[in-house]
Amino acid sequence: MKTQDRYLSFVRWSEEDRAYIGYCPDLFPAGGVCHGKTPVEAFAALCEIVAETVSTAKAQKLPLPAPQTRPMRDVEMAA
Repeated sequence: MKTQDRYLSFVRWSEEDRAYIGYCPDLFPAGGVCHGKTPVEAFAALCEIVAETVSTAKAQKLPLPAPQTRPMRDVEMAA
């Protein structure tokens, strides 16, 4: 598994921006880092940004935050 694949990355629609916004909360906790007209476009841009961030950190010997965000960790199953 590649390092960048350990980080949760997702895309969601923003009514305010009228675009799909890409998020990777562990690397970019301030919010969305890219946008696209389609979810596929936004996700492709997001994957590129995450990969570049990981590559740059490794090249500069900078620490990366530990992946902590998990999909659906706060969801409770109905009884």
